[in-house]
Amino acid sequence: MFEGIEFVNKEFFWLLLTLPLAILWYILKHKKQTAELKISSLKGFKIVNSSLPKFKHALFVLRLLALALLIMALARPQTVDVSTKTKTTRGIDIVMSIDVSASMLAKDLSPNRLDALKEVAAEFIKGRPNDRIGLVEYAGESYTKTPITSDKAIVLRSLNDIKYNTVIEGGTAIGMGLATAVNRLKDSKAKSRIIILLTDGVNNSGFIDPKIASELAVEYGIKVYTIGLGTNGMALSPVSLDARGELQYARIQVEIDEALLKEIAKATGGLYFRATNNQKLEEIYNEINKLEKTEIEEFKYSNYEELYRPLVLLALGLLLLEFLLRNTLFRSFV
Repeated sequence: MFEGIEFVNKEFFWLLLTLPLAILWYILKHKKQTAELKISSLKGFKIVNSSLPKFKHALFVLRLLALALLIMALARPQTVDVSTKTKTTRGIDIVMSIDVSASMLAKDLSPNRLDALKEVAAEFIKGRPNDRIGLVEYAGESYTKTPITSDKAIVLRSLNDIKYNTVIEGGTAIGMGLATAVNRLKDSKAKSRIIILLTDGVNNSGFIDPKIASELAVEYGIKVYTIGLGTNGMALSPVSLDARGELQYARIQVEIDEALLKEIAKATGGLYFRATNNQKLEEIYNEINKLEKTEIEEFKYSNYEELYRPLVLLALGLLLLEFLLRNTLFRSFV
């Protein structure tokens, strides 16, 4: 009955305690006003059977209902319609630079490093609806997979299409991957610009030194979060192709240039993370998601509709009805 209705002055409901007191007062007053007359016979009196006197208590009920309605009106019932409008006040441009060398097919993460990354990165992208995101992939060289865009459907399709191939020159060019990502962000007008650089190896290819690339990031005010992907120790990794062109696997030592990744992150104001399994990789992206928040300004508009007026009018109507009945129909009995 009162769903969606708020009472501004709830303290007035304490006045409802006067209703039982009024009922008690009425009962006591009625007993005192009831007189008894004892006579020996009713002969000579004309008896008229009428049930009207029995309904004279309805006058008190009307007055009681009017009082209850007035108390509810004093409590000031109202409905509130709240509408919300959000405005992004600080956008973030993000480029994810992803190593796609053959070693990313190692099976120390399930089902392999690259597929595990794609699954976690997809969830990260879906959780950034107000930011622009781009993709860079690199091995022995690098190129832009997707320029920074707010269209998450395009980014997710591009991410899904990333796979190991022999088109890109083999090797791990960390400096090239970072420099290409910086190039995508250097002209960005966003208040905050970040790169998530992921690799599972050491810099052994490319013509741009990673330290030079990190200096470029510093010059353009770009923060770099670096992630080393791979377990500690040995991992089942691709080592060659057989006669049918299929990858052959062997257990080899995992080598990640953590010192370089830490240096890049520190120089640019970012952080270095090590992902040794699927859960750790997911936790890292969640941590970056928390560290890089987009500021959103929320505006709330409230439309109040006062409901006390109908209660007051109904109470006055009941009091008027009680007055008319008391002075007309029940005049002889009250």
